[in-house]
Amino acid sequence: PPLLLLTDAEVFGFVKQRRAMRQPGPDRSNLIADLTPGDYVVHIEHGIARFAGMATRTVDGVSREFLELQYAEGDRLFVPVDQSDRIARYIGPGDHRPGLTRLGSGEWARTRDRVRRAVADVAKDLLELYARRQVLEGHAFSPDTPWQQELEASFPYVETPDQLEAIHAVKADMEAPRPMDRLVCGDVGYGKTEVAIRAAFKAVMDGFQVAVLVPTTVLAQQHYNTFRERLASLPCRVEMLSRFLNDREARSVIAGLADGSVDIIIGTHRLLQKDVQFKKLGLLIIDEEQRFGVGHKERLKQMRQEVDVLTLSATPIPRTLHMSLVGIRDMSSMVTPPEHRLPIRTYVMESDDHLIREAIMRELERGGQVFFVHNRVHNIEMVAARIRRLVPEAEVGIGHGQMPEEQLEATMLRFAAGEIDVLVCTTIIESGLDIPNANTIIINHADKLGLAQLYQLRGRVGRSAVRAYAYLLYEKHTALSETAQRRLQAIFEATELGAGFQIALKDLEIRGAGNLLGVEQSGHMAAVGFDLYVRLLGEAVQRLKALQRGETPPEPLIGRPAMVVDLPLTAYLPETYVPDLNLRLALYQRLARAASNAEVDAIEQEMRDRFGEAPAAARNLTWVVRLRLLAAEAGVSALQTEDRQIVVRLLAGRRIDRDRFPKRLAGVSFLGAHQLRLDISALGEGWREGLVRALAALSASGHRGRGEGCRLA
Repeated sequence: PPLLLLTDAEVFGFVKQRRAMRQPGPDRSNLIADLTPGDYVVHIEHGIARFAGMATRTVDGVSREFLELQYAEGDRLFVPVDQSDRIARYIGPGDHRPGLTRLGSGEWARTRDRVRRAVADVAKDLLELYARRQVLEGHAFSPDTPWQQELEASFPYVETPDQLEAIHAVKADMEAPRPMDRLVCGDVGYGKTEVAIRAAFKAVMDGFQVAVLVPTTVLAQQHYNTFRERLASLPCRVEMLSRFLNDREARSVIAGLADGSVDIIIGTHRLLQKDVQFKKLGLLIIDEEQRFGVGHKERLKQMRQEVDVLTLSATPIPRTLHMSLVGIRDMSSMVTPPEHRLPIRTYVMESDDHLIREAIMRELERGGQVFFVHNRVHNIEMVAARIRRLVPEAEVGIGHGQMPEEQLEATMLRFAAGEIDVLVCTTIIESGLDIPNANTIIINHADKLGLAQLYQLRGRVGRSAVRAYAYLLYEKHTALSETAQRRLQAIFEATELGAGFQIALKDLEIRGAGNLLGVEQSGHMAAVGFDLYVRLLGEAVQRLKALQRGETPPEPLIGRPAMVVDLPLTAYLPETYVPDLNLRLALYQRLARAASNAEVDAIEQEMRDRFGEAPAAARNLTWVVRLRLLAAEAGVSALQTEDRQIVVRLLAGRRIDRDRFPKRLAGVSFLGAHQLRLDISALGEGWREGLVRALAALSASGHRGRGEGCRLA
C-alpha cells in the first residue's frame, strides 16, 4: 500500500510554531538590591547603618575584605565578607528614612525583639488562614479526559519547559482534595492565558463552572475571543459579562450562570456583584489581582474559601510575591520567551513634537500601528488633535474608560483590524491587550506613572517577531522627583526579555512594602526594614509549621551568633579578579549562605567560567567556606588565631567527648571540655590539614549539627 505522510498542518489545520528553549530565569534567592555607598543597610545583630563601601585590611601579612558600615555618632563597624549574609539593604514603607542605630546601646535588641513578637502573631494568623484552606474539603478534579488531550494538542505553539511545568503544577493542585491557590507569574505574552484555558476546560470536564476575572472590559473582550477560539470545537459554552453587553444580554448570561448552562464566564468586577449567582462554581481565575480594589478583594476572599483559585500576573505585587517566597503560597514562574521575540528598544526623553512625528512615521512606513498613551481624560481630545496636526497622514482614534461602551468597543475593533493608525488612549490598554501589528508605544508624562504600569504598558508592543520601540516622555524643563528618576531608570535598564520578576522587586524597593499585612505592621516594617521583616516572618512560619508536624523547629536566624572565623589566611575576592563591587557583594553573599559543598562547587565553577582561574586569595575564600560548613557540623562557635595557635571554641552547651576523640592528633591540645588548640608552629605548612582533621574528629565524636560534612583538600 502507498505510504501517506501527514504533517501537523494537515492534521490540525495549522503549523505548530516552535519556541526557544533557552531559560534565562531570574534569581529569586537573593532579594537584596545592588548596594552603593550611602545606601541604608540592616545588620541582624547591630541594626541600621549606612554602607560606606568595601575596605581591604592587612594585618600580619594576612589580607581580608570587609564591608564598612557607619552607625550613629560616628561609630563604624567592619563586617567580614564571610558574614555578609547577615546584612540586607534597608527597604522601608514609602520614602521612610530610618534613624541610624547607636552601637552597643541595647536599643536595636529591644526593637528587634518587639518586631519578632509581632511577626510571630502575624505568622500565626496567616498560617491559620492558609491552614483552614488546607483542611477544607475541596473538589479533587478527575485526571485528563480525551477531550482535554485534544484541546492541548491543538495549541499552535510548542510549549516552553516552564510553561509545561506551570501546567503540570496547576493540574496536580486541581487533582488534589484541597482547594488550589496558585500564582502563575509569567511575563507579558509568555503563555499564561493558555495555562488558564487548560485549567478552565479541566474544571468544565468535571461538570463545574469557571469564572475568569479581569480588570478591564477591553481585556475581557480579548480573553473572550481567545477562549472562544481555542474551545470552539469542544462542548463548552463561553460567555462574557462586562459593560459591553446591553441589559438584555447581561440578564441572559446571568440566568445561564444560575441554571448552569454557561460553563466559562469571563468578566470584569461585574462578576463580583450580588446578582451574579453560580450553580456550581469550581475554579476562579484572576488576571492581574493587584488591579482590583479593597472591596473587590474582600469579595474574592469569600469566594476563595471553597473553590480552586488560579492567579495570573506579569508583575506580582510585593505582598503576593513575598507570600510566595516565604512558603505560604504556591507559585509557578514562566521565564522562557517565545522564539524570535526581540527585546523592546526603550528611550527616555523630553517630549518633543519633531520626535513624536518621526517615531509615528517610522512605524507607519513599515506598515505598523502606534499606541499614544495619555492618562488624562479631560484633555485627551486636545492631545489627539495635536497628533492629527503633527501627522496628518495618519488615521487617529481615541480610547478611554469613560467613553460609551459601544463607541469604545467599535474603536478597539477598528484598531485591531488595522483601520486606525494611532490610538490615543489612557492606561485602559495596560492589561493583556494583544495587537501584534502595534509595535511603537509613546507614553506621555511617563514620570507620573508607576513602574509596574510602565512595564505593563511597554508590554503592549513587541509581541511579534518585529523590533518594537517604546518612548517614555516627560515635559521639557521639568525637574523629575528622585522616585520618578529611579522608575524611569529601572524601566530603561529592564530591557531583557522576561524582566517582569525583577521589575516587581525593583517596584518593591522604590515604593516600599506598602500594605503587606495591614496598617498595624508598617511601623514594625519601618523599624527593621522589609528584607529582615520578611526573613523573620518566613522563619516564624517555618517554626510554626515544624511544631504542627511534631518536628524540631529550625534554629532561628536571630539569636544564632555568627561563627567567628579568624585564620592566618588571605581569603577574599581581589578587585583585579572580580572588578565590579555589586558582583563581588553578590558572590560573597551567596558563599556566606551556601549550605552544602555542592553549592560551593557551583559558585566556584561559575567564577571560573566568568572570571577565569581563581587566584590564591579566592581559592582560600572557598576553602574557608567549606571549613565553616564542617565547623558548623562540629558545633563550633569560633575559630580564632591567638599567639601562633588556632583556638577552636564550641557553642554553649557543647562538650568535647575525649573518650571518643582520636588519641593522636599532631599539634592538638585541649583546654577544658569546650576548647581545643592547634599549634601552628609545630605543624608548619600542614596546619590546614591538621585543622580539618581536628574538626572532622569533633564532628565524629558526637557533635553533629547540620550539613552534609565538608570535602576539604
